[in-house]
Amino acid sequence: MNPFSTTRRIFLQRVASYGAAFILLTGQKTAFAKNSSALTGIRVSQTSDNHTRVVFDLSTGIEHNLFTLKDPRRIVIDLKNTRKSSALIVGKQNTSLIRGIRSAKRGTDTLRVVLDLKNSVRPRSFVLKPDGNSGHRLVVDLHATNLSPTPIITSQQQRQKQKKEFIIAIDPGHGGRDPGAIGRKGTREKDVTLAVAKKMKVMINREPGFKAILTRDRDQFVVLRNRVKKARDNRADLFISLHTDSFKSPRAEGASVYALSLSGASTEAARRLAEKENASDLIGGISLADKDDLIASVLLDLSQTATIQDSLKFGSNVLKNLRKVSKLNNKRVQQAGFAVLKAPDMTSILIETAFISNPKEERKLRSSKHQQKLANAVFAGIKAHLKNRMS
Repeated sequence: MNPFSTTRRIFLQRVASYGAAFILLTGQKTAFAKNSSALTGIRVSQTSDNHTRVVFDLSTGIEHNLFTLKDPRRIVIDLKNTRKSSALIVGKQNTSLIRGIRSAKRGTDTLRVVLDLKNSVRPRSFVLKPDGNSGHRLVVDLHATNLSPTPIITSQQQRQKQKKEFIIAIDPGHGGRDPGAIGRKGTREKDVTLAVAKKMKVMINREPGFKAILTRDRDQFVVLRNRVKKARDNRADLFISLHTDSFKSPRAEGASVYALSLSGASTEAARRLAEKENASDLIGGISLADKDDLIASVLLDLSQTATIQDSLKFGSNVLKNLRKVSKLNNKRVQQAGFAVLKAPDMTSILIETAFISNPKEERKLRSSKHQQKLANAVFAGIKAHLKNRMS
């Protein structure tokens, strides 16, 4: 059986099983100020107990600000240069997360919409351009923070159930005309990351059932998206970007591990939706070109959420092993919007191996022996994570 067709069915069945009941509130057009946008509709859907999506239909593209408030819990969305249709009624909307929706004019050109909440949520937002069926939209996703997320099987994890060899993509940061951070002794980040990556590759390729690829194997400049593309083209199971940290104070020290942040995921989802017609493989073999933006965004969201969850677990396993050979700057996996972490279906982490700006750590980074220790620790984290995932 083709694993990609199986994955496609899994995703579509999950979307269908959620039974997202959309509530559409629309009104007739009225006269608006010149160059202003009209809020013409609000759609609310509950895809699961811990996820609610709110879609704002707009006459033009807009800028917006979103923030959270407590006591009582609520999400505030300011729509700049926007007015609501006089016929638009924003009534009570009841989901497992939202208690109701209200709006009011703020200043001379801003419409404030408030989502009253039942529980703590983690919001994220992105905009969608017209696609032929729908106009401009602002999408706000609310994820419950006090509920365990529904386990999702990604296409990448589905492939791993059937394959006999794990492919590990190692990304030595910087290279070529981009030296990265430079230590006081002249140690260049691009040289350290490549040295550690090569040691990891040798070690991984010696282990039965594992294969390593490098996004660069020499001192060359590679654009960030091409690094991710090479990993995805090789169907990598894990992606590891190696770096060294730097700070103005020479006393800063220790290693850190990063996974993708939700804000970074939202930005990437919007970009991928905009480019979906020109991409045949956005989620592990599933094309989004034949799906409308709302379904496509749900599929991307499901895949990205599962990938971030797995990346956080992977990062934790790596940290547990890094602390055996190095001090830690952060004892937990951090999250940020690094471009190399944005593949929606590939577990990815970025490792800051040490502070090259710290003289003591710079000496260690120059040492082949310490480079090998770092490689050993990361590989131990890889094996621990894959063992836990497959059990």
